[in-house]
Amino acid sequence: MEEISWQQFDQIELRSGTIIEVEDFPEARVPAYKIRVDFGPKIGIKKSSAQITDLYRKEDLLGRQIIGVVNFPEKQIGPFRSQCLICGFYQDDRSVVLAVPERQVGNGAKLG
Repeated sequence: MEEISWQQFDQIELRSGTIIEVEDFPEARVPAYKIRVDFGPKIGIKKSSAQITDLYRKEDLLGRQIIGVVNFPEKQIGPFRSQCLICGFYQDDRSVVLAVPERQVGNGAKLG
């Protein structure tokens, strides 16, 4: 594992957001959802493709707070343009457990 500096870590914009929309993503090679996240008034609403279908149903994700990286460049995923990365932990079976705030925080709060 390569070490990074505190300055490098500080450049990563890990922010809290609330999931406001979840759709199926049938064109994805690996099962995924198309998700819209509200990161608050300064950052706004961003879209993401998330491979979290193994453990989460669409209706269970709505209104849920997540942690996302909001300063990566956009990434084209098939016909979809992802604007942020929703953070999670891979398990041995490759399913993903979402990384979430332990308590409710304001949308756009910076993890640091």
